[in-house]
Amino acid sequence: MTADITRPTPQPGYYVPPGGLPPQSQLTTDRAMFTEAFAIIPKGTLSDIVTSYLPFWTGARFWVLARPLSGFAETFSQYIVELAAGGGSDRPETDPQAEGALFVVEGALRVRIGGETHMLGAGGFAFVPAGSDWALHNDSGGKTVFHWIRKRYQAVQGLDHPDPFVAQEQDIPPAPMPGTNGAWATTRFMDPADMRHDMHVTIVTLQPGASIPFDETHVMEHGLYVLQGKGVYHLNQQWVEVEAGDFMWLRAFCPQACYAGGPAPFRYLLYKDVNRHAALP
Repeated sequence: MTADITRPTPQPGYYVPPGGLPPQSQLTTDRAMFTEAFAIIPKGTLSDIVTSYLPFWTGARFWVLARPLSGFAETFSQYIVELAAGGGSDRPETDPQAEGALFVVEGALRVRIGGETHMLGAGGFAFVPAGSDWALHNDSGGKTVFHWIRKRYQAVQGLDHPDPFVAQEQDIPPAPMPGTNGAWATTRFMDPADMRHDMHVTIVTLQPGASIPFDETHVMEHGLYVLQGKGVYHLNQQWVEVEAGDFMWLRAFCPQACYAGGPAPFRYLLYKDVNRHAALP
């Protein structure tokens, strides 16, 4: 059975890295930084020479934005995947304990999870539970680009594993944060009340001039990929400018606040680990 939620053209607001290499005339000074509390990977670093390749994939290359690091962020990995026409994999995941979330930003992706096949266009989202039999391919005739977030699933006795599902960002009403008149809103792909999920993936939207007006300091780790616009983030007492295509990687308890710089909305794809006790040694 195939469910088709393909959009015919990319939706506005999703930055796609162009790859390539910078010219020899470009200065080497950039905004990349790695600290004990956070890392900034700006879009200019996503060149051809930092791509990776993985077993059992064809026509694919990967920008690895995050991977578990002892003493830093330890719960997830995050990739940008570029699939050439005809590319894909019948065995995309080699870790049977890894769950995955896919978010398409360009092109079209055919995803099979178990006996269900789904066609995802730009803005399409798929959740793949740990241990799933799944595959994906690019039948579009052009390039497809998507984000792939992976996490080792933390099972809890008495809770079932979450079910696979697909969604379309444009079909989900953003939930406004209280007291903001919708200037700060969150598009939630997972149900926050569903304790089966141990990670959430959302899209946060701040309208020009809106802000997160306090330094959030919390146990969740974050991956934040800026899909659209620009903003200024306050990270562990440092102010950092970010724009579409930049990635922010925050360890637990890194203080974080921001405001949207405009003129377009400031939007980012957000990962966080949730709903589980802190692991004790």
